[in-house]
Amino acid sequence: MRAVQYDRFGPPEVLRINQVPTPHPGLGEVLVEVHAASVDAGEIAFRAGKMRRITRANLPRSTGVDFAGRVTAVGSGVHSWHAGDAVWGLMPHLTFGAIADYVTVPEQRLARAPKNLGFLEAAALPVSGTTALTALMDKAHLTHGERLLVRGATGGVGSITVQLGKALGAHVTALAGTRNLNWVKELGADLALDYRTTRPEELGRFDVIVDVVGTDLGAYRARLTRRGRMIPLAFDPDHIITSMVGTALRAATSPRRIKPFRPVARPETVTREERGSSGTPSPPHSM
Repeated sequence: MRAVQYDRFGPPEVLRINQVPTPHPGLGEVLVEVHAASVDAGEIAFRAGKMRRITRANLPRSTGVDFAGRVTAVGSGVHSWHAGDAVWGLMPHLTFGAIADYVTVPEQRLARAPKNLGFLEAAALPVSGTTALTALMDKAHLTHGERLLVRGATGGVGSITVQLGKALGAHVTALAGTRNLNWVKELGADLALDYRTTRPEELGRFDVIVDVVGTDLGAYRARLTRRGRMIPLAFDPDHIITSMVGTALRAATSPRRIKPFRPVARPETVTREERGSSGTPSPPHSM
């Protein structure tokens, strides 16, 4: 089968389409024919080699975490899935390889694909969608009427955070590039501002700040209300270790205000996403 891999760190040009053996499902595993897959920002850092100091990366390395497709075979002990089932899912933590013709994953890494989305749209949501859900609902406990600021509003996580925040009844301010301001407003932002020309001190106060950029966190933390909460979801890509340590120290000294978490998508949250696609709050728009 075909799989996208790279045998050295670098820009997108290091990616190659290689022929590799088609996997077979083992005990408790499911073989899925991939119809669509996506790439998230964390993977880009891995591929560029920015994470090599804190994680071991054997080469060649595959790519892709989120996927959507149909079950083609199941291993022994699997009773929840059958050939032909439409599913979306996630590769195991720190295991890449979704951008391929087929993947095998533990059955718990799958959920039924939403009926109101195509495979292409569904594949964009598992990591980004579960991160946004966890950030706003489980960590920030965003409530109706609160003021939400989203930094990095045009990425996968940011764009879903804008939509989910609006669905939860927040007043949403989004920071984005000039050419995307109208698009972010269409997603539901009440106010969209150019991040290049808007300084933190020019902003108002916010009950919740979701940061998907990773820089200047102190300046934005100063924009929190007295009971405000910041959810940092990214590290400065050029100073990853320093950024990680700094975030950890800020969280340790202000646990009620700084609420970081490792954005690892959990299968049960993907299942919650699927349930939410036909209930409340309203589902994010497909992208």
